[in-house]
Amino acid sequence: MKIIKNITKLLVIIPLLFTSCDDLFSPALENNRDLDVMYEEPGYAQGVLGYAYSMLPYLTKSETDIATDDAVTNDRSSDYISMATGSWTANSDPMSQWQSRRAAIQYLNLFLAEADKVVWAKDENVHTMYCDRLKGEAYGLRALNMYYLLMAHGGWTADGKLLGIPNVTTVDDINSDFNLPRDTFQECIDQIFSDISKALELLPLDYNDIKDADIPAKYKAIGVTNAGDYNRVNGTHIRGRLTARIAEAIRAQAALLAASPAYNEGTTVKWSDAADYAALVLNRINGVSGIDPTGHTWFMNKSEINALGSGAVPAEILWRGDKDNSTEDYAMGLSQEKSNYPPSLYGSGRINPTQNLVDAFPMANGYPIADAANSGYSANDPYTDRDSRLSQYILYNGSKYGTSNAEIITGTYGTNNDALNKESTSTRTGYYLRKLLRDDCNPDPSYNTAQYHYPVRIRFTEIFLAYAEAANEAWGPTNSGSHGYSAYDVIKAIRSRAGVGTSNGDAYLESIKSDQNKMRELIRNERRLELCFENRRFWDLRRWKASINEPAKGIQIDKQSDETLKYTTIAVEERNYKDYMYYGPVPYGEVLKWSNLQQNQGW
Repeated sequence: MKIIKNITKLLVIIPLLFTSCDDLFSPALENNRDLDVMYEEPGYAQGVLGYAYSMLPYLTKSETDIATDDAVTNDRSSDYISMATGSWTANSDPMSQWQSRRAAIQYLNLFLAEADKVVWAKDENVHTMYCDRLKGEAYGLRALNMYYLLMAHGGWTADGKLLGIPNVTTVDDINSDFNLPRDTFQECIDQIFSDISKALELLPLDYNDIKDADIPAKYKAIGVTNAGDYNRVNGTHIRGRLTARIAEAIRAQAALLAASPAYNEGTTVKWSDAADYAALVLNRINGVSGIDPTGHTWFMNKSEINALGSGAVPAEILWRGDKDNSTEDYAMGLSQEKSNYPPSLYGSGRINPTQNLVDAFPMANGYPIADAANSGYSANDPYTDRDSRLSQYILYNGSKYGTSNAEIITGTYGTNNDALNKESTSTRTGYYLRKLLRDDCNPDPSYNTAQYHYPVRIRFTEIFLAYAEAANEAWGPTNSGSHGYSAYDVIKAIRSRAGVGTSNGDAYLESIKSDQNKMRELIRNERRLELCFENRRFWDLRRWKASINEPAKGIQIDKQSDETLKYTTIAVEERNYKDYMYYGPVPYGEVLKWSNLQQNQGW
């Protein structure tokens, strides 16, 4: 890690990306200003916290799925191709979080160490509320960064220890000892839970404008009587920043990670703990009855997206980034469409879903396509009567899409560059991405039409699936512990939302609801479908200790002399991971620098 040698000489802080908070991080930090300046300039002090927001670990585009069995890319220079096909090393790690997460934690440590000295407001009560909220955000953000560090770098060493990262909660300076050993994975999880607990003590559940009667009791007790003072600190204009609700979700994610097969032998976190933490989040939206009916199509719910106010979230989204409709390549308004639309629609067709993923979508009646006796699947008509999410997430041969409702032909008989392997921007698998894109965008340079998009950080569906996974392992498919809903209830609701099994009472789900192993397979498959292209698959396969070497497959569709179509599964790209790669490496350069850092086994 590049240590900040003199923390009083701070870098210029990158402005926050969400507009609801821009004014709260101005003026930005300037080079070579003394640390004590922050005590009298709260805007400057918030710039320290702002750095952690500017370094949030969330990807704004679909990237990591191309290193799994769900997708490949036609960008042959991609680091993820190199990683997935055998070139992943400790000094070439596209998944590394070591530098950025630990740097963010250092800024958060600095903020927490100094926050009580800052004059946040002249009014003592308003000062207290500011100090509470900002420190609560810092604790929650520190937990988030630790969670991403554990996903990327937690692992077993050659001497049989499950380690995390060096857990540093104090401010490094020139006199600090940087040659620290890694703390255990459990100690790092404990730090996450501790930080979340502190965040929950300090943060509101959400940022809303309230009336005098609704002032929280803890602030009434210190003399806050005017809701305007509370709203100044915690009102709707703060939406977009970390809240207690978000902190609870981060804890649920971390608990699921710790309880998973790759880690649970080295932690004390049980499946029931993970289920309980997820249920706490879900109970706030009334459990299964709170599932958003259109949550699975959140990216294409146009009127909902367009109408979103600053920092506001729809029912499906727990935390999101800025809404944007800019046309620049670095922005979200059109960049995904430019990258992933088929060539005929002026895109580069970068992300190509695999046949592996397509085969994971069941039939509309709920049966897997492999269940020939009940599913009704036909290999000669593979896209008819399928789960509706298939056509919502993936463009296949014959799909109609775009502002012109053009037919996309990926078969070899296609007459343009949409056809399989036609040229460098053509699909390698016979499929193009649809999820995350809007069909009312137009990358045609003559129009260059962008639309509003926003990056999702946490969806409620992800927490529902976390609960289903943990509850099934803890109590079986139909039991619910102390909660009013089971893994079965969650999966039935998610499938029903997509129209799966609604014609027959979801007979397949009913047939397996007493079998924990089959329910586990179904829950994992539903997670695969619901969260595809949202940068979850790579981490899920590894925490499950599931196969990471499934070859990526595609489909070749040829038109025969009688005009019928012939479908042939083809090999597209091998996966070449070693067994030790279920756990990512500590960066090679760090191990060379610091003798007390143990590397994960195999690296």
